[in-house]
Amino acid sequence: MSQPHSLKIALLSDTHGVLDGQVAGMIDGSDWIVHAGDIGGAGVLQRLAQLGGKLVAVRGNNDTPSHWPQQDHDILTALPHERHIDLPGGELVVVHGHRINPATQRHARLRQRYPTVRAVVYGHSHRLVQDTGEGPWGLNPGAAG
Repeated sequence: MSQPHSLKIALLSDTHGVLDGQVAGMIDGSDWIVHAGDIGGAGVLQRLAQLGGKLVAVRGNNDTPSHWPQQDHDILTALPHERHIDLPGGELVVVHGHRINPATQRHARLRQRYPTVRAVVYGHSHRLVQDTGEGPWGLNPGAAG
């Protein structure tokens, strides 16, 4: 019997235009790279695409034309506010989280909004959260930039 294939999934958020070299080194070779918004520019996405397999990214509250260089606006407008990824362990939802308020109830409201998924990855707060207790899991990688 063969071993089940494991996936390396890198989760990050809130790079704000800067991809730290240490972060890049940790996620290099990932099967999936998931960015939960506040990317800060197409250069971050281009660098991430060079590091791993499939790249998934969503818009954050700072991913707006006024925060991105003019030449990157076509890439910005193509970014969705929400993504759903089917993975072997279940569905992963990616949002930035800034549209779920109040902030003190964000985690609970994300669970209520997506009750049948395996996990929700979100950013915005710059606070690391790894809640794998009740489902769905709530995962916030904190700020990477």
